[in-house]
Amino acid sequence: MVRGTEEEGGDHLGHASSERIDQELRQQLLRETCDGNKEAFSEGKHSLEDMTDKELENLIVDDNHGIIYCYLPKVACTNWKRVMFVLNQSEPYDDPSSVPSNLVHVPKMFTLLNSFPRTEMKAKLKHYTKFLFVRDPFVRLISAYRDKFVKHNTYFYDNYARNILRLYGNQSDPPKTVDEAFAAGVRPSFYNFIQYLLDPETEKKEPFEHHWRQMTRLCHPCLIQYDFVGHQETLQEDAELLLKTLKLGDDIKFPPSNENMTSTSSVLDWFRTVPLEDRRKLYKLYEWDFRSFGYQTPTNLFDG
Repeated sequence: MVRGTEEEGGDHLGHASSERIDQELRQQLLRETCDGNKEAFSEGKHSLEDMTDKELENLIVDDNHGIIYCYLPKVACTNWKRVMFVLNQSEPYDDPSSVPSNLVHVPKMFTLLNSFPRTEMKAKLKHYTKFLFVRDPFVRLISAYRDKFVKHNTYFYDNYARNILRLYGNQSDPPKTVDEAFAAGVRPSFYNFIQYLLDPETEKKEPFEHHWRQMTRLCHPCLIQYDFVGHQETLQEDAELLLKTLKLGDDIKFPPSNENMTSTSSVLDWFRTVPLEDRRKLYKLYEWDFRSFGYQTPTNLFDG
């Protein structure tokens, strides 16, 4: 059985099975990582009181079912938001697959934890079932790069790609618009993106954009005790187990995954253009994500 602290989480998960044992191991690892490195891990924050509302903006609340979901961009968040969307409607629930993906990313579509007074936030964190889904950190970065810089995306070109091209892509005057850039075949390389992430100046201006901000910095797993930690790599099985745990298994079917997902095996191919030293630095930048969620250190990337 998964046990929470009295302060911020109870036992919402029922009896053990082999899949539930996986859950126990994931949670145990998370607790051990947090206990051993709390100060560094939580950036000096010790409780909910130390956190700003802005830092809690990824936590979606469903009061009807007593659920809190911390969404992580590039980790099945569109499909989980579809599930959260249909749960907000009346029964019988629509098929989440039928919900348009752009609808669930509309601002203010969901009730967020940070919209409540602090006392209510604490009560919900104590009593509701809290879950998140995580992913191999480097695979998540590759997925973010493919989605935001390889595809035609006006917002990310204007706000990020153009600057990355200027600073790291040897383009003193990059194309003004994404249309011009696409017509000229100009885009930041994957290595340009990594250079941007590793540049200390990047976060002096503002924190990393959510699609590449560290998962631990978005969901704060040392300060919020999650009742369920799902993995993208076992998404369908984990989703099924979670919905069953929430007693929604008969009412909701989790949407099938996109077949074109970035695979762990292709990571080495993507990193071929990234120098060894920068690969190591990037690992240090995302080390807590690897360690907290049980992802193996990608030693094959450090062997040259």
